[in-house]
Amino acid sequence: GGFNRVYEVGRIFRNEGISTRHNPEFTSVELYQAYADYDDMMNLTEKLVIAMCDAVSDTRELPYGEHTVSVEAPWRRVTMNDIVKEYIPDIDFESLDPDSPEDLETAKAAAIAAGVPKATESKSIGYVLNECFEELCEPNLVQPTFVIDYPIDVSPLAKPHRSKPGYTERFELFATGRELANSFSELTDPVDQRERFEAQAAKKAAGDDEACDVDEEFLQALEQGMPPTGGLGIGIDRLVMLLTNSPSIR
Repeated sequence: GGFNRVYEVGRIFRNEGISTRHNPEFTSVELYQAYADYDDMMNLTEKLVIAMCDAVSDTRELPYGEHTVSVEAPWRRVTMNDIVKEYIPDIDFESLDPDSPEDLETAKAAAIAAGVPKATESKSIGYVLNECFEELCEPNLVQPTFVIDYPIDVSPLAKPHRSKPGYTERFELFATGRELANSFSELTDPVDQRERFEAQAAKKAAGDDEACDVDEEFLQALEQGMPPTGGLGIGIDRLVMLLTNSPSIR
């Protein structure tokens, strides 16, 4: 439409449970930037959060509970595979064949041995890797950390990685043990996107509550043509929790 950068701040409702970290109704900022990728989105996120910190605080060393969180740049950037290897050093998920049943069982066995029982239900190596990250790594990410290169299985809207088959150009930002932002190089291929939507719809029909349906309007928009684009979403409530040392999202 001629606007190379667009954003929206709005309230979102998700039919999920309530906790100190989750509220069904929350606020987020979402944006698209044409001719950008997830590296550009990481740089933008870092600058944006630091600018917010500078606007409300005279220090970039923020107290949060029993921790001190430093938002001083640069923030750590680590692949999901590499950070999981810090907790399960004997397996390299990126070296496994995603089409091999034997490799899937190898991944499950390693995950279960490391204390990730949910891995028994995982249908792919990518899902096993994600379960290991969420169980073993995420709670320990106190300092701002970009976890990058997510499996394609858990990233239905992200562009395939330019050099890693089976992975995507996606990151999530974590701090204080929780996710603050989600971003990726946007998938702009309508054929690939339709295939992923149909795979998601099949998972939803099989009982996966987190899977999505086929979005025909979104696909029609992609078919008109979309430039290479970086997309980003930041949870404002959780970010304010960090900036104000608030233990609860409410």
